[in-house]
Amino acid sequence: MPFTGIEFGGKIINEYKLNNIVIEPTDKPDHYDPDKKKVCILKHRLDKRSITSLAIICHEIGHALQDKEDYKPLMWRQKMIKKTQLFQKIGSVLIFVGAPTIYTLTKSPFLTLICALITLGCLSTNVLIHLVTLPVELDASFKRALPILKKYVPKENLKQCKSVLRAAAFTYLGQSILGIFRLRIVLLSFISIFRIFIRR
Repeated sequence: MPFTGIEFGGKIINEYKLNNIVIEPTDKPDHYDPDKKKVCILKHRLDKRSITSLAIICHEIGHALQDKEDYKPLMWRQKMIKKTQLFQKIGSVLIFVGAPTIYTLTKSPFLTLICALITLGCLSTNVLIHLVTLPVELDASFKRALPILKKYVPKENLKQCKSVLRAAAFTYLGQSILGIFRLRIVLLSFISIFRIFIRR
């Protein structure tokens, strides 16, 4: 590719006048932080001249463009994340403790039922956020990033760019599916509790 990741990112930021946006390396997954106005990219991508590096950086800058334009789904997602963080932490703890464990320790079907319902409610917020996130990610990939990449990437490489952008967008769908599997565990626990009630 004609640019390294950091060169390409700087070029887009200047072109679209995103003067308050900073690109910085991170050890966490690639993401855009709308509160700090930072495009955070894995360190090894910034110096590479690869399709993956350019497409991922362009995708994350796509979120910065959404932020600049006050793209409502992005705003909704950020509000939901802030409001549900506590619920997700509670759900994450309860998923390891679980309704069966509570029943084993307390022998109380009522407390176990309450635990299952709380866990189910907390984890449902996580799945909801990821489902809301998918349109935001698709928009960042195909309405924001792809038109930019078409201007700078050779035509013969656009197919690979689209594959990387698709993967970037659907990463959150994978997390939604994982969340659904977690909910399934809680539901199975709930069913077990219900059976205990019936037997009594």
